[in-house]
Order: sequence, then C-alpha cells, then structure tokens
Amino acid sequence: MSGGLRVWQASGGAGGREVVVLEGPRFGGDMEKERETLQAWKERVGQELDRVMAFWMDHSHDQEHGGFFTCLGRDGKVYDDLKYVWLQGRQVWMYCHLYRKFERFRRPELLDSAKAGGEFLLRSARVAPPGKKCAFVLTRDGRPVKVQRTIFSECFYTMAMNELWRVTGEAHYQIEAVEMMDQIVHWVREDPSGLGRPQLPGAPASDPMAVPMMLLNLVEQLGESDEELAGNYAELGDWCAQRILQHVQRDGQAVLENVSEDGEELPGCLGRHQNPGHALEAGWFLLRHAIRKGDPELRAHVVDKFLLLPFRSGWDPDHGGLFYFQDADGLCPTQLEWAMKLWWPHCEAMIAFLMGYSDSGDPALLQLFYQVAEYTFRQFRDPEYGEWFGYLNREGRVVLTIKGGPFKGCFHVPRCLAMCEEMLGALLSRLPPVRAPRAGSLPAAPAPRGTE
Repeated sequence: MSGGLRVWQASGGAGGREVVVLEGPRFGGDMEKERETLQAWKERVGQELDRVMAFWMDHSHDQEHGGFFTCLGRDGKVYDDLKYVWLQGRQVWMYCHLYRKFERFRRPELLDSAKAGGEFLLRSARVAPPGKKCAFVLTRDGRPVKVQRTIFSECFYTMAMNELWRVTGEAHYQIEAVEMMDQIVHWVREDPSGLGRPQLPGAPASDPMAVPMMLLNLVEQLGESDEELAGNYAELGDWCAQRILQHVQRDGQAVLENVSEDGEELPGCLGRHQNPGHALEAGWFLLRHAIRKGDPELRAHVVDKFLLLPFRSGWDPDHGGLFYFQDADGLCPTQLEWAMKLWWPHCEAMIAFLMGYSDSGDPALLQLFYQVAEYTFRQFRDPEYGEWFGYLNREGRVVLTIKGGPFKGCFHVPRCLAMCEEMLGALLSRLPPVRAPRAGSLPAAPAPRGTE
C-alpha cells in the first residue's frame, strides 16, 4: 500500500470524494490518547458482549428438547418455536468458542447448553440418516419442516461439531465434522446432485461468492491448531481464495456477488448484484487466509478491493450505515430491502477494518473501524432489553423490533464483539509501556467514552 491508503469520504450529497491518507507509524503520535481510545473501545465491546450473551442465555435455551429458540421478541419472549439449523449450529459454535477463548465464559452452564444443542443437531439435523443432507427448519422436537438446496445448514453443522470437539475432547464430534466437511466438498467440487437442485436449461451457471467464502471459513475452522488437517485442506483453501477473488470485476472497480463459473460477469440483475456486507466479510476471511500464508501482496489487494472498495460504494452518504444491496450500474435494485440497514454487515465491517488495521498499522483503517462502530452501537444497540435490533430503515429507525428470527440468532453480534475485544487487547499489548509522570505533574484524565 505504498503511496498511502485511498479512503472515501462522504459529502453531504449523493456523492463523495476520494482522499489519500499517507501511511503513518503503527500507532499515532499521541500515544496516550491512542491508548485511551483503544482501551475505552475494548471495555465497551467487552461489556456489550456480556450483555448480549446474557440475553441469549436467559431467553433461548430449550430445556425440554435441547437446542435453542431463536425467534425472540424485543424482550426475549419466544414468538415461534421453529428451530433453524443454521442458527442452531451457529449458537453451539458461539457458546463453545467463547468457552474456549474467554476465561469469564468458562462456565459449566454455557458448555452444558452447547452440548445439549449439539446433541439436538446430531439427533435431528440430518433429514434421512445416514445421508448427510441437513434440514433448514425443524420443529421444536426435531422433525424436519423444510430443506434448502444449498450447503449452508451443513456448513454450520460442521462448525458446531468441530468446536464442540475442541472444548470437550469427545472424538465423535470431530468425526462428524470431518465427514460432513468431506461431503460438502464433494457437493461443491465434484457432484452437486445430492443437494437436490435441478439443472434447468435456462438457468445461468453462476458462482455465488457465498459458497467459496463458507468453504474458506471451514478450512480455517478445521485447520486451527491442527497441522494435519490444515495440510489436508491447504489446496482447498487456495482454491476458495481464488474463487472469491474472481468476484472482483470491471477492472477492479466492483465486487459482484455472482459471476459465471469461469469468473466472468453475468448479464442482468443477477450479474450486477452487490452486497457490501458480504464483500467485507469475504475480506476478513481472505485477510486471515493471506496472513496465515504470509502473502503481503494478497493482504494489500484484499484491503483495497474487499474492504475499501465495498465501503466506498456501500456507505450511505446521507444517513450513514451500509446499504444492504446495490446495483453495480447504479440502477434501482429489485430487492425491496435494498436500502435497509441490517445488523450483520456492520458487524462484518467492524471485524474487517480492525483486522486490517491490526495487520497493516494503517491509521485510516482504524478510523473506519471507529466510524462504523460508532454508528453500529448508536443505531442497533437496545439499551433497555439488551441485544441488538437487526433491521433498520435507511434513516436508521428500527423497522422490526425482534431480536431473533429465521436468520438472526446468537452469532454475528457476539462473534463481532468477541473478535474485536481480542484484537483490541492485542493492539494494546503491542503499545509501549506507560511512562511514569514527571515529578510535579499529573496525567490528564481520559475523556469518557461509551456513555449513552
């Protein structure tokens, strides 16, 4: 990133202007102010993580059948007892991850609930055992209601099983995770017929970015601290990264959600479709992959194309926040919710910019983290009942008061907060020690942050 980092600054109207921020030292000139700000944000996200997890632990546990209620109103009241396999797997993963990574979450009730959720998945997720296809929706007691012809229920099932193995050491969870991973790879790279999706003659052969993204995430998940599995999946990880990179189109000026199987732009609305939050999530998946491989060129490319480019086009210059969907030609998107502000793209942006700054030291990325985080805490957070609202209109007003539903569960918000808390802690640990004040002088009191 020589020559500085190009950052988009929104103006008061529909456009904006591009400025170049020269690269500075890893930490700014005012070291104490930098320390105070990082520390304040670390405390703020840590406290919020505690509040968010308390909401789910208080309201979502199904003590009778295992698993979790995710259709929760603003105050946590269950309004539907259907169980969505995506969200069951995500919540098992989230509980286990926090139990493993954070001392304050190493509580028996958290692990017990995760194991109950995992056993519910083992009993009920697969539609027709020993077949591997998982349901999308289950009844409360585990009977299948609906199946999606995609790989995503199976991906979150795999994440849950692998993380359960990490915290329990029980081998059957890992066996289940690896076997399901092998099945997913078979569906994606060899024969998709097992997904049940018919090959219609008029349907374009498209490559949605979500598929290699999820596979890359699974490669990182299963390969963490496991050299054998990391080696087994190394080629797959590189394949996923290259498939994601093909979504940078139009001479590097757009990230498109769907491309052809050979990496070309598709015609029509499908080809022009953009999802800024998804591009940012792909960005930190790719950045993590590039850091592990020690590839500085890829790291710089990812920051430019998957962090800054989607933010530049996706940030609303009038009201703040990230648009949900966009059209690459500036035409009106066909999705009714295109101008809404959803919780998860902002979570992904917080992770992406803080990870980018942690790796590169470029202060412009840290300022973008602050910008997104301030908007996100101000607009989505519910100070009265806890957790975050998920669905705002373009102006930032709450449209749906629910805290959970078919797609929002205990995942994006706590994952974001946990990862940011860890990264902020690591940044603080890299700062030089605090110097003792000179005789006769007193340190300035830090400005309060995080107050509502």
